[in-house]
Amino acid sequence: MEHYAVGYRCGTVPSGAPAPPPLEPAIKAPTPASWAYAETFVPEDDVLARARARADELGCSAIAPGAGSALGVLAAALKARAVVEIGTGAGVSGLYLLRGMPVDGVLTTIDVEVENQRAAREAFAEAAIRPNRTRMIPGRALEVLPRLTDAAYDLVLLEAGSLDVEEYLEQAVRLLRPGGALAIDGALHRDRVADPAQRDPMTSSVRDLGKAVRDHKQLLPALLPTGGGLLLAVKR
Repeated sequence: MEHYAVGYRCGTVPSGAPAPPPLEPAIKAPTPASWAYAETFVPEDDVLARARARADELGCSAIAPGAGSALGVLAAALKARAVVEIGTGAGVSGLYLLRGMPVDGVLTTIDVEVENQRAAREAFAEAAIRPNRTRMIPGRALEVLPRLTDAAYDLVLLEAGSLDVEEYLEQAVRLLRPGGALAIDGALHRDRVADPAQRDPMTSSVRDLGKAVRDHKQLLPALLPTGGGLLLAVKR
């Protein structure tokens, strides 16, 4: 029996048999219809829809539905009881996280804008999430994060749209317990990261962040093309 060559269908063929046809290319982009279907596969309820509308009113970004669903699954798989979120926004990502976490899980969420956190509180109240399940800290993340406890968190969520995000990365790794997960939303930065011709400061920063996560000795990474790109990594 003769094994197929790499790039052909898995299995074996009798000696002397004609070579099987090659597989389609290993990397194939989804069609717009498939991408849209996947992004809306888990429909958002009225609470999430209203939170997303508040985000639009406040001018703050909200995680895409597909990426939010992935976050909820990740929080559930980790049984994440302690989560840190950098950038509360209007509570859209927080809703996904809290719904995936156990009923005694606590979300620590940091935002420099108090108005954003007020909107998030409204969303959490509408979702009947108990107030003691959230710890909202107003302020700059790089001033707040050093005050949080080492290796005490199951999941840390960052947003890639910041020039300081590599500093956030080192803080996140410090905060995570072994086996905990890092999630970075917006890791493809409006489809610009994959294009080497795009060299503006923000795109370069997000691209460098991805490389830093990929090459970090303590992290096992994967980049998902859902939403604006969801970069995940587990701390070894």
